[in-house]
Amino acid sequence: MTSVKDLRVADAPTREAPGRGRFAFTDDYSVFDWGKMPDQIPQKGAALCTMGAYNFESLEAAGVPTHYRGVVDGGDADRVVDLDSAGTAPTEMAIDLVQVPDLPFVDGDYDYDYDAFHAEAGANYVVPLEIVFRNTVPVGSSLRSRGTPEEYGLDVAEWPAEPVTLADPVVEFSTKFEEQDRYVDDAEADRIAGDAAVADLESLARRVNDVVTERAEAAGFEHQDGKIECAVVDGELVVADVVGTFDENRFAYRGQQVSKEVVRQFYKSYDPTWVEAVSEAKAEADRRGVADWRELCGASPDHLPEDVVETVSDLYRAGTNAYTDTEWFDAPDIEAAVDAVRDL
Repeated sequence: MTSVKDLRVADAPTREAPGRGRFAFTDDYSVFDWGKMPDQIPQKGAALCTMGAYNFESLEAAGVPTHYRGVVDGGDADRVVDLDSAGTAPTEMAIDLVQVPDLPFVDGDYDYDYDAFHAEAGANYVVPLEIVFRNTVPVGSSLRSRGTPEEYGLDVAEWPAEPVTLADPVVEFSTKFEEQDRYVDDAEADRIAGDAAVADLESLARRVNDVVTERAEAAGFEHQDGKIECAVVDGELVVADVVGTFDENRFAYRGQQVSKEVVRQFYKSYDPTWVEAVSEAKAEADRRGVADWRELCGASPDHLPEDVVETVSDLYRAGTNAYTDTEWFDAPDIEAAVDAVRDL
């Protein structure tokens, strides 16, 4: 399924009907689109499953349609319950399943055949886009290279040398199944999305952003940005995959990142040779018009130091406890976990 969670299929989806399955969350993680990294972060999977379930249930309560069906009770693998009824922090989530057709790559042109994708999709499919929303624009954000401050409602001529809070969140579209994600304009997003209307995708993203931002603020977090993925289920557009976790979104607590961005930034100074090799391989893949940039990468990531793994694990667990206002994990309080990360 992905580098951080596995998909277990109970009933396979078809063109005519959705199926049913489960996400099994692992303790693996990925940064810089590498895929599975050489270490695991203890209890990260349970933290993400718990936080994702909490957000899905909040969305359902707000009238936002999703593919979520509940979590798997740790004491009974056949029992699907709501989060409050789970005896321990869950690691499996029950979901409706839809088709993910092949997306053919046109070799040499660095292009993808979305017509072929939708010809196989039917009325039940994953929309091949990620819908990104941004409440802030941090220094180094790719958004700064795609537009001027005025284009995003700021009354300044140049981007400031500090993070910027947006009065109105920005919504953008990125490809989902291509080897290298790329941002696309509304017209191309509309072509890629098939029967799903771009306006409806944007509306769903804004509603999700509102729900997650409200909860984050109540728990003392700043919700900086995030993304959703969507599916068409029996012709209805719903929120899919997982929503509002420390992997999908960026949160800060008292100015400190509380997300996998912590590991991304750590690697930039800890293993700069690998980070640079990844960047060069992606650029070379673009020049050659090939899909798999990893084959061009001449380096692999180093293992993280053990104390860093422990500190990041504490952050995921403490952050989930604070966000859900429930002590799912035996972890430091959020203030102590954040202070430890500052010292990395």
